[in-house]
Amino acid sequence: MRSLIQHCAWCLLASILIASHSALADDVRSNRGNDPFFQISKAIPACPIPLGPLETEQEWINDAHYRIERGNSCWVEGRCRLSNSYRYDAEIAEAVQRRLSMISLATHWREQSSLWLLLQRRFIYVQGCVSPAFDKDKFLAELAKTADVDKVIDNTTTDPKARPLPYPPSAP
Repeated sequence: MRSLIQHCAWCLLASILIASHSALADDVRSNRGNDPFFQISKAIPACPIPLGPLETEQEWINDAHYRIERGNSCWVEGRCRLSNSYRYDAEIAEAVQRRLSMISLATHWREQSSLWLLLQRRFIYVQGCVSPAFDKDKFLAELAKTADVDKVIDNTTTDPKARPLPYPPSAP
């Protein structure tokens, strides 16, 4: 009888561990959509790192229908040559690197910012911190000239300690 009770206790403990592992696995954040996300500058100290495209499995599942709908809408409307706007993002990531090199002297973005770019469905989300003297409007306008970019969204701050931030930060 005692070994049966011990066996049941071990089974219960194993079940709890497996269930908690499954719950933890769901909380693991990853870039499930393979959206380009990269840092382009590091001049502002203590700028909070953006969360970027990292999401849990449940967040991914919850957003799946909306993501499909957003991705296909430009093709259905006849505004895109590719069948899904997310398919442009890898090409835009390459083009934006060339564009940044071209606008460096005119905007001095490297010296006056700590920025990350997130690319999703032909949108560039500019996230991070800029100095108060930085000509953000000029930088964003120049970045918007990148091939196949539909929109540039400004999620920057001049105060790294500001709360709330204009973008979700990664966990410390």
